[in-house]
Formats: sequence, C-alpha cells, structure tokens
Amino acid sequence: MINIGIIGFGTVGTGTASILIQNRKLLKDRTGIDINLKKIADLDIKRDRGIKLPKGVLTINADSLIADPDIHIIVELIGGTTVAKEIILKAIKNGKHVVTANKALLATHGKEIFKAAEKANVKVGFEASVAGGIPIIKIISEGLVANRIKSIYGIINGTTNYILSKMSDENAGFSEVLKEAQKLGYAEADPTYDIEGIDSAHKLSILASIAYGTRFSLKDVYCEGISSISSMDIEFARELGYKLKLLAIAKETNGKIELRVHPTMVPEEFLLSKVDGVFNAVYVEGDAVGPTLYYGRGAGDMPTGSAVVSDIVEISYNIVNKTIGGKPLFQPSEKEKNLLKMDDVISMYFFRFSAIDKPGVLSRISGILGKYNISIASVIQKDRREGKAVSLVVLTHRAREKDVLSAVKEINRLPIVAAKTVFIRVEGKELI
Repeated sequence: MINIGIIGFGTVGTGTASILIQNRKLLKDRTGIDINLKKIADLDIKRDRGIKLPKGVLTINADSLIADPDIHIIVELIGGTTVAKEIILKAIKNGKHVVTANKALLATHGKEIFKAAEKANVKVGFEASVAGGIPIIKIISEGLVANRIKSIYGIINGTTNYILSKMSDENAGFSEVLKEAQKLGYAEADPTYDIEGIDSAHKLSILASIAYGTRFSLKDVYCEGISSISSMDIEFARELGYKLKLLAIAKETNGKIELRVHPTMVPEEFLLSKVDGVFNAVYVEGDAVGPTLYYGRGAGDMPTGSAVVSDIVEISYNIVNKTIGGKPLFQPSEKEKNLLKMDDVISMYFFRFSAIDKPGVLSRISGILGKYNISIASVIQKDRREGKAVSLVVLTHRAREKDVLSAVKEINRLPIVAAKTVFIRVEGKELI
C-alpha cells in the first residue's frame, strides 16, 4: 500500500481527494497498487467540501503528515511561494516524494527544489502545474523525447481566454467581461496574475525548461497582458481574418530561444483560434513528429486533480518497483540560456493608428514604416471624418520588434496622430 498525504484542501485538493477515494479500486485494478489517502491537512477542516472522508483523515497539523513514516508521498496544494516552499523542502528532507500543482513556486524556486530532491533521491511530480487536465509535461518530456522541439504555442490561462472569447462573441468591453468572469468564479478577486500574463509566463518557463533542457524562470519571459485590448481591436482582427488570443510562445530560432507571452492575432482557420472559453490548448512542433495539438480543461478541481493523481500513480509505481532515482527525461540543466532578446524577435504586426483624416496621412505613416524596414500588407480605414481623428489599421509583413518600437515612437510624435498607437503581434501566416 502506498499512503498519500495532501496538504491543502481547496479546489484542487478536493478534486484530488475525490479521485483517490472514488477511483481507488480502478487505480488498483489498472496498476496493481493500492493507493490510500491517509491524511489531509488544512487550516479549515470544518467547511463542507461535498466529499465524504473516512474518520480521522482531516487534520490542521501539516507537519504531522511530513513526519508520519507511513506516508510515502506528500501532495502540496496550498499555492503561493513561501509556506508551500517550506513544506516541500521539509518533506523532501524527510525522504518524502512530492507532487505539486504550484507553477509559481516551480518557476521561482524550481532550481532549489529539484536540487534538494536529487540529493535526497526522491521524485517531484508537477504535471498539474501547466494546463490542468492536459498531460502536457509528460507529452513533451516522454512522448516527444525523440524530437527537437521547434516551437510551442499555448493558450494556458483559462481566465484570459474566457475574457477574450466573450469580448469577441458579444462585442463587449474588457472591464464588463472581467466582472462577469469574477462573478462566475473564472477570475480571482485580484485577477492581476491572469490578465497581465504572469500566470501564463510561469507556465511557459516550465514548459520551455523541459523542452529545451535549460532552466528558465519568470524573468526570462517577456510578458504582456490583455487589459489594454479593446473590442475595436477584436473587430478589426475579425475583419482581417484573425482572432485574438493570449499566447505563450517558445521558439528555437538559429540556436536561440525566444520566450514571450502577449496578446496575439491568430488566423481564424487555425485550430488554436477555435479554442474558446476556459479551455486550454498547447501546440507543439517537433522536428520529427511535425505539428501536434493538445486540448482540454486547463483548470478546475477534477481536471487538475486528474493530473495530480497521474503523478501520484507514477511515483507509486516507481516506489513499488524500486525505480526511483536516476536522471529524469528532459532534465533541465544550468547551461547557458542563450535567449533571443525581445528586440530581435521577428513577427507580423497589427497597427491601429488614431490619425487626423486629411490628405497625405497614410503616406507619412507608411514612409516612417518604410524607413524602419516595415512593409505594409494591408490597410483598413472605415470612417471618413475630414479634419477629425479616425482609426487607420495597418497589417504588416514580418518585421523586427526593435524596428517596430522605433517606428511607433516616431509616428506617435507626428501632429497628425491624435492618440497612442496600438500594436499587436500576429502569428501564423505570412501575407505576401
């Protein structure tokens, strides 16, 4: 029998406990291992979670789980980067294997945690840290181990995908949809980590570390959120044949890795553009397998609990068969990161200029774009209001980020430009 101790009885803790109890026989039939939920620690053990637990399972003393010699695996599900880190390191020091869904902790302190685990010869499972119920960690580290990973494009935050989907479907404003998402429980009371792209950046650093064998952290990821996106930009994107998504992007280009999270226009015919609501999807391209796509629920009690239990089962199997230890597949190293600077990223771009409607405006703007080697693919100007500010939309061919920033800075100084220029990166196809 393998005994499990869960620390943190919130949404994911409840889902994990439900699966372990309800599917205990199923797991034993499939693996031959009896996986027993022995203890759950939480500060609140009075609140009804809608799950019937055996007597004596709940406790407020997390240290008692770590100290219990009969518990083989500690599951950390409290979140955060302070107390959670202390719990995990203490569990490792006590010879416990650990499973966590804590992407922020791993993105911030992963090096220390994995080093401690290696020294103690224990395993840290973290499948649930990225994309909830999608087993993307195992897919990249095991299923695609024969491949050099060329690129990863991920919709890996359900909150922002829900907001952008609703803005697109209902022509609604950002603030309005955010409030609705908070009411429905899709967004936190403080949604900063989600809407500013930080949550996606944490997850991308984990995926990139596995895919490229180098340990990346949050500070290595360029990060931009969706709070400045307007329904007008979404409508123009639709007219051009695109949908707006918050994408987490990792690419290997000429031996350098680019890591970025930002609003991105994706062609409507691409499968990623059809991923709506709170769902997640990760596109991975390998040199041998080519393009692959993985889709599912990225959060929630049962989907994330499913990923947690998959790690529990793997570690349990290794314990029983005495195969714990050795170097994990795609183990990140401390080798030079060789990051591509954001200034050197090449992309297509969407510009929305607020310009005075008068003769010669487009030629002045296009002249500056040309000065910085930015070629125009298409132009939209819907309204005509001579002498007043109107929206002028330009879609470009591929250009360098540094040149785009320089061009926008110069264009914004023109007296014919009435407001700060909006620009959004475009991925997926070159318009020739």
